[in-house]
Amino acid sequence: MISEYKPGDKKMKQLFFLLILFTGVAGSYAQTVTDTLNNGVIIIKDARYDLLVNKKAEINKKAADSKKPTKGFRIQVLNTTDRTQALNAKSKLLSLYPEHKTYLMYQAPYFKLRIGNFEEKKDADDLKKELNRLFPTGVFVIPSEIEFKPDKEETGKQ
Repeated sequence: MISEYKPGDKKMKQLFFLLILFTGVAGSYAQTVTDTLNNGVIIIKDARYDLLVNKKAEINKKAADSKKPTKGFRIQVLNTTDRTQALNAKSKLLSLYPEHKTYLMYQAPYFKLRIGNFEEKKDADDLKKELNRLFPTGVFVIPSEIEFKPDKEETGKQ
């Protein structure tokens, strides 16, 4: 079967050729970079980026320091030989004070339950007063190595 020649085919081929040619020329022109100032690159940025970078570097440094234990205080809430009593007290603390970390340690034959990471003894004493009402059998502020946790203001999170 022989196809018939249509006059529009030639125009279509020319249009297609021009389109390919234009795309190639435009692409090669886009790759050319002209530099007018001593072969240097000009970077225009907002000054606030530097502030954010410095703040993030400071937060990262404090976070790295938080891996290293620092001197502080924890509150010992319970010292018992009964594991069930220690676990019940821990769950009670977790529900009432979710913002504070709790620590259950075993030093044979005793289970010791401690709460908090306080840098200042005054802060630990404030929580100790509240805990005395819940656990009347000896709540003590203990000097301890604590985990440093940056404040919300320091991390920039809200």
